[in-house]
Amino acid sequence: MNSMLLRLVISQFKLFFREPGVVFWSFGFPILMAWILGIAFASKGEILRNVALVSNNQASTSTLPEWLLQKTDMAPAEFSRDYELVWEVGENHGEQARFRFRVMSEEDAMLALKRGQITLWIEGNPKTGLRYRFDPNNAESRLTYLLLERAFRKQKFVRQKAEVHPLTMVGSRYVDFLIPGLMAISIMNACLWGIGWNLIELRIKKLLGRMVATPMRKSVFLLSHGLNRMILSAAELLLLYGFVHFYFDINIQGSLQALALVFLSGYSAFAGIAVLISSRVQNTQSGNGLINSVTLPMFILSGIFFSYHNFPDWVIPYVEVLPLTLLTDSLRGIITEGIGLAQVIQPALGLLAIGGICFALALKLFRWH
Repeated sequence: MNSMLLRLVISQFKLFFREPGVVFWSFGFPILMAWILGIAFASKGEILRNVALVSNNQASTSTLPEWLLQKTDMAPAEFSRDYELVWEVGENHGEQARFRFRVMSEEDAMLALKRGQITLWIEGNPKTGLRYRFDPNNAESRLTYLLLERAFRKQKFVRQKAEVHPLTMVGSRYVDFLIPGLMAISIMNACLWGIGWNLIELRIKKLLGRMVATPMRKSVFLLSHGLNRMILSAAELLLLYGFVHFYFDINIQGSLQALALVFLSGYSAFAGIAVLISSRVQNTQSGNGLINSVTLPMFILSGIFFSYHNFPDWVIPYVEVLPLTLLTDSLRGIITEGIGLAQVIQPALGLLAIGGICFALALKLFRWH
């Protein structure tokens, strides 16, 4: 029995290494991802933490920390809302931090917080000193506050009191930032796993090959899968929204027409990608690897759980054109900012273009067997 078990194990190894694609997705892809992300982020120093300095009137600039004014070589009166300052603190590894300060109005700071462009804001008051405003449930904001407060305390000439005023109003909470991202992931997974993986399984089970004998066109067959999953995906999103509406008091602030357009365009983009991925895959290992190669980078980069504005500046323009980023930012704008149809036309057209191009390529490449 032991010898039979050993022979079976060896035969399974031979079958595994006989497929170069399977070997790559099992061993090569994780190493490649680690190498790419490591080069992109590990060598770029500490994360740049964005902080807003709320300044609605001239008097509030006088309460800014003295070291900040000295760093700029500018008088308090010269501060403007377009001005920003990068401050690096700490000499030892583990104590280093980088902050980027931007002077904003409270309205602009609230909007930037909803979009993930800042992690907290500081208000100055001549009598009480500094006030930190952030959501205490956001781990990234709490860490920024702790690092910044520690840096302030090390400035011996800073003698201002500091207070924390939590932001708990609807729209400024971390959960308001998170839910649109989870909705976008739901749409992506519904397409890539619901459509792409299903087509791969049908080919592996030799069920797609039977379609050759029928007069059915590829486009009709593929569209039927897409429409089926679109209805199920819409039901999933309605169920998710119903839960967060009653449990977290999240409401759609923007246009329902804009929401419908973003859903359809986002679904079209990922449905096209799913069909393209599944067009020629012959085994589950390669299919799993291809789907993960699409989902994992976007899952990390597209600002689902934390803002992509903390990434190095050179990465952000590439992140902003990812399909999941376009979809997430649009959903976030509609749900938390209240934007309308006009503001989502451009990202919707981009998503529709991605879906159309991928679907056209898939029709050229798709095989029944």
